[in-house]
Amino acid sequence: MNAPIEADIYGNVNSTHVMGSSIMNGIGGSGDFARNALHLHVPHALDRQERRDLFNRADGQPRDHTEHDVHVVITEWGAADLRGLAPRRRAQKIIDNCAHPDYRPMLQDYFDRAIATSPGKHTRTLIEEALSWHARYLRDGTMRYS
Repeated sequence: MNAPIEADIYGNVNSTHVMGSSIMNGIGGSGDFARNALHLHVPHALDRQERRDLFNRADGQPRDHTEHDVHVVITEWGAADLRGLAPRRRAQKIIDNCAHPDYRPMLQDYFDRAIATSPGKHTRTLIEEALSWHARYLRDGTMRYS
């Protein structure tokens, strides 16, 4: 098991950088751990108030562990077994099972619009909005819409 700083709806995990540039865990090795986990790589995070905004996000950088290395995501709200799922299915499982209930409508709205309008059809991302979650947090102290 590994403790992430944040994860996106597709199962990509960041365990190093806070808000994209401040190193939280600078020793390294979590990527090696994830790729060499004997059975499962399971990032787990308590979604307490001080971490709520960092864990519930749509998509963005950086990513220490891509969805290929992450098998199961666990938060205090539930677990999502992501093994063998396409990005669209992974995202829905994470929104439904792992996101804080206050963020589920925002994440679902983002995901639904990404499915309908994103130019690529593999990992559906709204480029104009992906990092706006972090920008909103830095500006307003929360990732929630105003």
